[in-house]
Amino acid sequence: MSRPGNTTRITDSHDAPQGAESTEVRSAHGQPRPSGLEIARMPSAAERTRTHLQSTCSSVLIIPAPEGAPDGTQRDQLMPDERSVGPDGAILLTLAEDSPAARSVPYEWDGGRPAVLEITDVAPVSVPHRIRGRAWVSGRLTRAAGTAAGPGSVILRLEVTEACVDDLWGAERVEPADLAAAVADPLVAYEAELLQHLHSAHGAEVRKLRELLGARADEHSGAGTAAVPVALDRFGLRVRFTGVHCFDARFDFPEPVRNVNELRRAMHTLFDAAAS
Repeated sequence: MSRPGNTTRITDSHDAPQGAESTEVRSAHGQPRPSGLEIARMPSAAERTRTHLQSTCSSVLIIPAPEGAPDGTQRDQLMPDERSVGPDGAILLTLAEDSPAARSVPYEWDGGRPAVLEITDVAPVSVPHRIRGRAWVSGRLTRAAGTAAGPGSVILRLEVTEACVDDLWGAERVEPADLAAAVADPLVAYEAELLQHLHSAHGAEVRKLRELLGARADEHSGAGTAAVPVALDRFGLRVRFTGVHCFDARFDFPEPVRNVNELRRAMHTLFDAAAS
């Protein structure tokens, strides 16, 4: 069990100070990601992708032009109104029935059309490098028979053949079977509201977490450093410190939380550890 406030994972968005325990680096897109030390307590790639799918993140459905279409035919890009994951792992997408792309999608027995669902995860608080990650799920898109949609809508079924995620934890491929078996993070429905609440109502306590970094806080930051809670899951809280340097620190909970009540206790434990 790790102690409350364990912060072995810390990243500097620029050059790490000499002797600093910097165990994360930046991707080409600017987001922090782990490297070096093994990280045991983190969501799997399949869990992270499943969490993105079941979140309120924006998404776009990309349908390439059909084979044999005239040169220059544009691919279709649609923004689903709703999305969910079926019991077999297929993704169910609700779109406007009168869109040309939706009308061109065949029923299940016709083999379907290739398509890619791209999900973009943006931090719900204002912070540098606000895009936290993206996930891509590709497969065969069909108009599922026997599924009821609301007036003017149609439900399309994306049978997953490939998936990958590129986020704060790193870039990884995801097997379709693993994605189907994965469970979304229990805080996914509340994360945005919780982060906004922490930022607006508990800013002083979040800044105080810097005390848990010890000497590393002085090595990575300077006067006027701001602290923004940027991500939250059942294993812990990620805070982005901005100032002279911009870096992330990950604060582990004593135990993974299963609901908001357990999260409240875990956050109090973190705040108490920083204040002592």
